[in-house]
Parts: sequence; structure tokens; C-alpha cells
Amino acid sequence: MYYAPDDITFICVIGIFCVLIPLYLTVRNVMCLFAKKTASAAADIISILWGLFLSIIVALLFFNLSSLVDSDYDDQIYPHELHRPLHSEYGNIIIWILIFAVIALLVLCIFKPEKLSPIISAVSIALTIMGIAVFAFILIQLAANFNAFHMLVYFYFFNIIMIAVRRIRFHITEHVRLINERKTVFRFGIANKLYKIMSKVSGMTAFSFLLIFPIAAVFEIIFILLGQGPDGFIKAFTMTADWTFSTQTPPPPIEYEGHYLCTVAAGGHEKVVKPVRFGRRLRSRIVVNRQLLAANAFEDLIKEKLPRFHCAVRRFYDKYGYPVSRHITTPLRADIVYILMKPIEFIFVFVLYLCDNHPENRIAVQYSDYKKESH
Repeated sequence: MYYAPDDITFICVIGIFCVLIPLYLTVRNVMCLFAKKTASAAADIISILWGLFLSIIVALLFFNLSSLVDSDYDDQIYPHELHRPLHSEYGNIIIWILIFAVIALLVLCIFKPEKLSPIISAVSIALTIMGIAVFAFILIQLAANFNAFHMLVYFYFFNIIMIAVRRIRFHITEHVRLINERKTVFRFGIANKLYKIMSKVSGMTAFSFLLIFPIAAVFEIIFILLGQGPDGFIKAFTMTADWTFSTQTPPPPIEYEGHYLCTVAAGGHEKVVKPVRFGRRLRSRIVVNRQLLAANAFEDLIKEKLPRFHCAVRRFYDKYGYPVSRHITTPLRADIVYILMKPIEFIFVFVLYLCDNHPENRIAVQYSDYKKESH
């Protein structure tokens, strides 16, 4: 059989881009899975995007789409035709899960753990795991009409698992390392138990980690969200009393008027408002609680990210906040305001965990001279 030069060139190009490059990337991913050195983000990104492109091409050309009709199971079709592999009403959800999973895995490849906020980090891992599970179900669903060309898509799935395993394992290892370096003080007791588990997981061999990969990912998500706390360096200065960098809770101050959350922190019943330490505001000592610290940290964040919006918020707060504080004259009223503000406090903390890489550090330094030094 005679092939024209153009045909040979076309076949070579197809062979390079559709066979040799995927084969090289697969071998590389296998080697990197067991290597001690972290693989480059660029190579992982190429593997994800190029494999996705080839998988879409293979699906369009070889998944028997010539016989596939846009009909659900309850529609009548000809004997040589196939119904939709995904129901029309729910299939879009599956597609969007896969899209978000690819984006999440790219985020884990591009950004180092210390550059991601806790919520983005946890959501990225969760979406990656969800995407792998959905991808597996899709491959099983399509296996009923399998042919040899489909192996390219199965090949891609295999590579995605290897990249996800490496990236989540690296994420866990770096997370544990950063906690050790910073001597992070956990806010929740369960975080200490999770820390011990994740420390053991981070030291596992690649093969052992692969066996518990989904479980390890779930533990890491929980650990990211519950294992937050101010760094030990900050705690060394703030967990004191009567010195420059703020302190533990001493007796309530004499003056606390003018700022209604300050009034709540100092004026409510201790078991309800839960004061944590002394703070400094306008050269005066005040009692601060978690709610007040979170609110001020939120304000500090929007002042840093959205200065114009912060000015509007500040004007609103100055106009209505101070008059409100004059009516908080009893511990019961302070308790009520604290409870009413609780949902807003959760919103503040959520935004901090979403937008700040180290939210608990920002919260810990509010109303302290350490905050001035850290900016």
C-alpha cells in the first residue's frame, strides 16, 4: 500500500501527539508517584489538559456516537441506535462536577498549600475526589459499548488518579510540615488527634498511601478546617498579661463603652460571651471575645482587599454601632446581642477562611500591638 508524503507526515504527527506524548506523560507520572522529589506543576498541568483534550476527541470519534441519539430511555429508537448514556435532566450535573473537579486538581497543582486559604484548599481536595468517583462511574457506564480506542480514556483516568494521589499526598506532607515549623496552636482538641494521624500518613510510602488515598483525603479535608490556629510565634506574645502584645483574660476593664461589640464582650455573662483576653483599643484596655476578634479581623481583611467598600462599611458602623452600644446596659442585653450576632460571626469567619491563607493568625492579633508590628 502506497502512502503519500503528506499522509506519512499526518500519521507521524498523530502518532506523536496521540500516542508518544501520552505514553511519555504516563511513564513520567508513574515514576513521579514513587519519587521523593515533587513533580513539576507544569508537567502535571500538561498531563491534565492534554489528556482531557484527547479524551474528548476519542469520545466524539469512537464512543459509538454515530449511533447515539439525543433520547432518554423512555423514547423509542431504531435497533442500531443507542439512548443517551446520561439522562438529559441530570446529566448536566455530572458534566459540571467533572469540570469543577478538573479546575480543583489544577488548583492543587498550581498553588502550594501555604498559598491556599483553608476553604479553597478543602474544597479543591473534595471536588478532586468527587470528580474521580464520577469519572469512574462514567467509564463503567460506557463500558457496555467498549472498543480498543476507549483505552485512551481509561489511560487518562489512570493518569488523573496518579496526579491526584501525588498532589494530595504533597498537600498533606506540606500541611504537617508547616504546622511543625510554625508550632500552630490548635483551637479544637480533635485537631491534635487528626494531626497525629496525618503525621503518620505523610510518612507513608507511595504504595501504602495509594491504598488509603480516599480515606486520607477525607481526613485531610477535616484537618484543614479544624486544624486551624494561630502560630506558636504569635501565641508566645499574645498569651501573656499586661505587656505590649496583648494577653489572656484578666478582670474586666472599667471602661468599655463606645463600641457595641466591645460592650458585649465585656458586659455579658462570661459563660455566654466567652471573653478570651485583654485587648487594646484607642489606648484603652478592653476585654475581647472570639466574636469581637472575628469581626475586627473581617474588617481588617476588607480594608486590605476592598478599601473603598471598607470605608462605606466603617461609616455605616460608626453611624449605627455606637448608638446601639448605649442601650447595652445590662449583662442580659449584652448576652442577647451576642446571640443575635452569632450568625454574622459565622459569616465573618467563613469569609476569612475563604480569602485569607492564615485566618487564625489574623484573628489572633486583633486588638493587640502585635497587629501593628505584623503589617
